[in-house]
Amino acid sequence: MRFNNRRKQIVKGINQWLHVLPFIGISLVLMGMFVFYPLCRNIQISFSDFNIIENSVTCYVGGKNYLSMFQDSKWLIAFRNTLLYTLVTVPGQMALGLILACLINTVTRGKTFFKVVTYLPVITSWVVVSLIFKYLFMSGKGGLVNFLLMETGLIHVPVAWLQNEWSANFVLWLFGIWKGIGWVMIIYLAALQGVPTQIYEAASIDGAGKITTFLYMTIPMVKNTTMYLLTVLMIGAFGAYIHVMMITEGAPLGKTNELMNYMYDTAFARYNYGYSAAQAVVMGMMILILTFLQRKVQKEDIN
Repeated sequence: MRFNNRRKQIVKGINQWLHVLPFIGISLVLMGMFVFYPLCRNIQISFSDFNIIENSVTCYVGGKNYLSMFQDSKWLIAFRNTLLYTLVTVPGQMALGLILACLINTVTRGKTFFKVVTYLPVITSWVVVSLIFKYLFMSGKGGLVNFLLMETGLIHVPVAWLQNEWSANFVLWLFGIWKGIGWVMIIYLAALQGVPTQIYEAASIDGAGKITTFLYMTIPMVKNTTMYLLTVLMIGAFGAYIHVMMITEGAPLGKTNELMNYMYDTAFARYNYGYSAAQAVVMGMMILILTFLQRKVQKEDIN
């Protein structure tokens, strides 16, 4: 009897899979071709000296490519820059996006206009806005920022924004914050619109000010949204590439390189595909660990 029940369950499960398979079969095949196979292939290449012309492994070098990263000063600088970019742009986007969302949420007229203006940088091409930023912070009097600062008397000598290590990194950080604020604002605005207005009315009756209400009511009520944004923005920050390539190209002397564009240069400028694949694996592991830790912290807070 017990065996028959077990057999019926197995047959039922197989029938269910056969009914579902036509709908998910193509997706599974495409995922295998464009996700799982490239992932496994990349891991294999990371342990080898790969010849792209012959599309074959010249020889296996074990963990040499991974050890080389921690002895490569340029990779360490790219890793440092990526961490700093994440630590600056992620909190910056979240803080300013939340403030804008709160302000727009309280506006009675012109909400659509303010949302469109704030969201415009998000839908604008990365290449276009990167070139605009490059012009804004151009060295000499030709750059708009230098021109305005000199006209107002704040500086007397033009600043070489993109030729100095930290000023160039500052421009990249500023760009990252500006580009992502609109998306963060939209997500927070959706969360705020789900909060009952009676809570704010009760707080107002109790004499709570706007700052107190923001700190002790608004922020805790959008906590889950904050954790979601934190995960997504950190993954995005580790994948920063286009604006670095378009604005600084790693100058000066690779001091503004980040992990993605240094990995690209390693593969397609120095043709060291094994070392580049190892960098990709390490970066993927870092993102995986950070995401896992954030999810764990979120679960502990919920419990």
